[in-house]
Amino acid sequence: MNPFELLQNTAKLKEEAQKMQDELAALSADGSSGGKMVTVTVNGKMEMTGIRIDPVCVDKRDVAMLEDLIVAAHHDAIANIQEQIKAKSGSLLQGLNIPGLNI
Repeated sequence: MNPFELLQNTAKLKEEAQKMQDELAALSADGSSGGKMVTVTVNGKMEMTGIRIDPVCVDKRDVAMLEDLIVAAHHDAIANIQEQIKAKSGSLLQGLNIPGLNI
């Protein structure tokens, strides 16, 4: 293979990877628990960007339940964003072992 072609292919792949990274960062997914009493929003970088708590959950006598609901909603949101990432990235990431994506 011509070294110049290899460099062109590498540059193109890098450009496509950056474009995909930007697109993935723009994704957003919700996850919920407790019959939507707690809803968490995460972005494509797996960062929590929002949380909504139904006022019925706010009981100072049962903080442990609320904490569990938040964790469960976060797990659900992460699973949902991973599905979006899989669908969006498809063939480009297929076969690559990227921690956390389970592709």
